[in-house]
Amino acid sequence: MIVSVMSMPDGTMTRAPVSEARERLAASPFLLVDVELPEGAPPAGPSLVHLLGLEVADLAWLGQEGESARAEFLGDSAAFVVPAIEAGQVIHVHAVVTERYLVTVHRGTARLIGNLTARFPNERPPDSVAMLFLLLDEALETYRGAAVQALLDVEDLEDEMFRRRQPEQVYRLARLRRTAALLHHTLLPYHRVTDETVTRRMMSGSFPEERERLVREYQRTARLVLTDIESLQEASRRAFASYSSLVSADQNGVINRLAIVSTIFLPLTFLTGFFGMNFAYLTDEIESGAVFWLLAVGLQVAFLAVALYTLHRTGLWRRLRDEEGDIDDA
Repeated sequence: MIVSVMSMPDGTMTRAPVSEARERLAASPFLLVDVELPEGAPPAGPSLVHLLGLEVADLAWLGQEGESARAEFLGDSAAFVVPAIEAGQVIHVHAVVTERYLVTVHRGTARLIGNLTARFPNERPPDSVAMLFLLLDEALETYRGAAVQALLDVEDLEDEMFRRRQPEQVYRLARLRRTAALLHHTLLPYHRVTDETVTRRMMSGSFPEERERLVREYQRTARLVLTDIESLQEASRRAFASYSSLVSADQNGVINRLAIVSTIFLPLTFLTGFFGMNFAYLTDEIESGAVFWLLAVGLQVAFLAVALYTLHRTGLWRRLRDEEGDIDDA
């Protein structure tokens, strides 16, 4: 377990043993404590609440794996389970905030915390609650970045499909569509529970005006991020529809070619089958070579000439050639 402590307003993050972090949590008026737990099974021993000396009830879940989205007020404190995107995967950061400190807990390295602390020199949050909203905003930014990057990938892939369709493109589209579903599936429940909790808290008459502004900014950002994710979902559906249209166009072209080939060879096949029958007239009356060549070859040549003339007059060849040219140009 790695514990990092940042005292405000100096904003310097330093490593500290658990005992020192506990002492500073009890005495410091403005503190950020980040706890990085090892990945895998939770270590045996006392809970984080006991190790850090947190005087907050109902925090047995703190640091546990598999916790769902959470946002709840516990008297003078609040607790959150915040999802974020890390290297294409969803991680969860547990956060406990009071008037004096913000404690964050996560498994493995979380770039989210590094981005959060990097904003402190410019943002200069006045209290721990403002630090919490910086954390929530930074988590939303990870979703926004993932959604925008996936949206750009979908658009690039769609352009590639129109230039030259390849089988692996459908698998790439499927991965991007699963990414959109993952983003939406993990952010929407968190947004709903957080929005409901903070809105209910904001309706309290004692809720400070400055914090109300932070809540409204967070809600606006969350709605914009959800809109970006929904745009990604719509773009992935449109790309799948475009791919299906291209496949249908190719199939239509193949069917048209088969129809033309059938138009040419169906009469020839009929003549071949007809003259291959053992009728008495065919076996007894057609004896000379001239008659054989006239009926067996001449009729086929005549039928072939008529078929080619019909295709030329109806313009089927030209329409097929124009359709292929349009697909190539697209």
